[in-house]
Amino acid sequence: MIDHQLARLRAHHRNIQRYRNLLQTSLTELEREFIEKRLTEEQSNLEGLAPLIPLRPAAR
Repeated sequence: MIDHQLARLRAHHRNIQRYRNLLQTSLTELEREFIEKRLTEEQSNLEGLAPLIPLRPAAR
C-alpha cells in the first residue's frame, strides 16, 4: 500500500513540475488559467496525500 501511495506522490510531484515549467512558456490566457487550475489541484492532492505516508517504515 505504501508503494502505491509513494507512486501517487511522485506522480503529483512530476505533474506540479511540468505545470510550473509550462507556466514559464508563452500561453494564451485560457491555457494559463487551465494550467493554473490543474496546478492548484495537483498541489492540493499532494498536500492531502503526503501526511498519509510515514517518513520511516514501521518497525516489525
